[in-house]
Order: sequence, then structure tokens, then C-alpha cells
Amino acid sequence: MAVTYNKLWHLLIDRGMKKKDLKEAAGLTSHAMMKLRNNEDITTQTIGKICKALGCQADDIMEFVEK
Repeated sequence: MAVTYNKLWHLLIDRGMKKKDLKEAAGLTSHAMMKLRNNEDITTQTIGKICKALGCQADDIMEFVEK
């Protein structure tokens, strides 16, 4: 199984946010943002930071898909 963050990008669009806004609000590194853009695995700590910044749950920003 693979992970996709398409839900996160849709959530940002719905809220009128850009990726740089998320990076600043959640205190993410450029490396973490690159991993998100490439649908790579990220730490639960990073997921927690995003969820706290956006006021959402993990299943609101990511999902697992068949490869």
C-alpha cells in the first residue's frame, strides 16, 4: 500500500491556503514538504503538526491506496 496526501491539498484549496502557508503554520521543514509533495512516508510527529495547525484528523489529510 502507498500513501497519498491528495486530501491535504484539497483541504488547503478549500481553506484558501498555499503550501508555504501550511509550512509556516505547522512549522514544517522543506524536507517534510518535499516528502508530502512526492507522497512519501512522513513521521507521525509531522502528521500531528499538520493536524494541529489545520484543526483536523489524520484521515482528513491522507489515505492509503493500492499501488
